Amino acid sequence: TPLLLGAAAAHGCLTFGAAQGADFRLARVDLSGAATVAQVDTPEGAQLIRLATPGRHFATNAAGVLAVISALGADITLAARDLADWRPHAGRGVREEVVLDPVEGLGFTLYDDAYNANPTSMAAALEVLAVTEPDPRGRRIAILGDMLELGPDEAQMHADLAALEWLAQVDQVHCVGPRMRALWQRLEGDKQGRWVERAEDLASHAGALVHPGDVVLVKGSLGARVGQVVDALRNLGHPMQQETRGNA
Repeated sequence: TPLLLGAAAAHGCLTFGAAQGADFRLARVDLSGAATVAQVDTPEGAQLIRLATPGRHFATNAAGVLAVISALGADITLAARDLADWRPHAGRGVREEVVLDPVEGLGFTLYDDAYNANPTSMAAALEVLAVTEPDPRGRRIAILGDMLELGPDEAQMHADLAALEWLAQVDQVHCVGPRMRALWQRLEGDKQGRWVERAEDLASHAGALVHPGDVVLVKGSLGARVGQVVDALRNLGHPMQQETRGNA
């Protein structure tokens, strides 16, 4: 980063993030199970941002958006307001409600974050899971796939996930892939769920992984193929009938 900042300095550079001294600094971030509210201190004054999806990492990205808008000479207040309409793409932290029984009102909350993973984004996703309240009889469930392309320290990086503060609030963790076995071996008691080498081996048992009222996070690198688990969990849902409207 110092090399990049040095190269950019001659051309003008705006910084963003939570660090002191950032031009667009995250001064406060409040997460709930459904939203993120953040204050970004900017050279033009403080801006309040509300995102319709939870995630500290999304708030950081939003601060970056304001920096770009400012560099272009556009209205950052209008941009901050319009960010409320933004939604993540599939596999990037999308939250959905899977209805198991529409009559009884039973279902579970699913976070689809199956497109990419690294230690930083894992921590951010687990924080989202930790702040999302399950139903009184529900649980917080994490289904974590391999983080790929981390280099020679990949085994230790996977094992180190066990020390994340947010993981302490997760009731059960299922692990997918040979690298994620390093985390699975660090888990104890009921927190240690299943370990499988291939995502399809877990997807085939999707019905046994969740209970009504649970909150479920599925996250991993694209190559870990945990998107198959997302699809299997989603397919547990009741097919919602579309209302047929006649012509007037």
